[in-house]
Amino acid sequence: MQPLLRLSHGIDWLNEKIGDVCNWLIVVACVISAGNAMVRYAYDQSSNAWLEVQWYCFAVIVMFGAAYTLKKNEHVRVDIFYMGLSRRGQLWVDILGTLVFLLPTCAILAWLSWPFFAQSFAVLEHSSNAGGLIRWPIKLVLPVGFALVALQGISELIKRVAFLNGIDVPSLEAHYERPTQ
Repeated sequence: MQPLLRLSHGIDWLNEKIGDVCNWLIVVACVISAGNAMVRYAYDQSSNAWLEVQWYCFAVIVMFGAAYTLKKNEHVRVDIFYMGLSRRGQLWVDILGTLVFLLPTCAILAWLSWPFFAQSFAVLEHSSNAGGLIRWPIKLVLPVGFALVALQGISELIKRVAFLNGIDVPSLEAHYERPTQ
C-alpha cells in the first residue's frame, strides 16, 4: 500500500501546485479584465487578444482547478443520503462514485476531447477574431484537465481504501460539511 500512497502523494502535490497557479490566474484575469475595461472606456480602444486571454485564463481555472477542488473535497455532491451516513459509509460512497462515475466519465471526456485538440493543432487553428490568439493550446486544456481530475480521483481512491484498511492517511480530506443554503 505504501507505493500507492506515495503515488497519491505525488498526484496531490501536482494538483496542489496547479491549484496555486489557478489561484494566481484569478488575479491575472481580474487585472486583465479591469485593464481592458479601462482602456476601452478611457481611450476607446480594445483588443480581442486581451479578451481571449481572459477567456483562456478562465478555461484553465475551471478545467485545472477541478482537480484541485476534488483534492480539497470541495466538489458538489448530491447529499440526499450522504449526510446521514457514518464516516465509513461516506468513504464507501466516495469509492463507489469514483469507480462508477468519476473515472469512466473523465476517461471518456478526455478521449473524446483529444481529437478536438488534435484537429485544431493539425491546422494550427487561430481565432477568427481580428487580432485573436491561436486556439490549439487552449483546446489542449480539455483533455489535460479531465486527465488531472481522473488522476486526483485515483489519488482519492487510494487514500480512502488505505483509511478503510486502518492506515493513517494524514492527507485524506474527507470531512463533509452540509451546505448552508
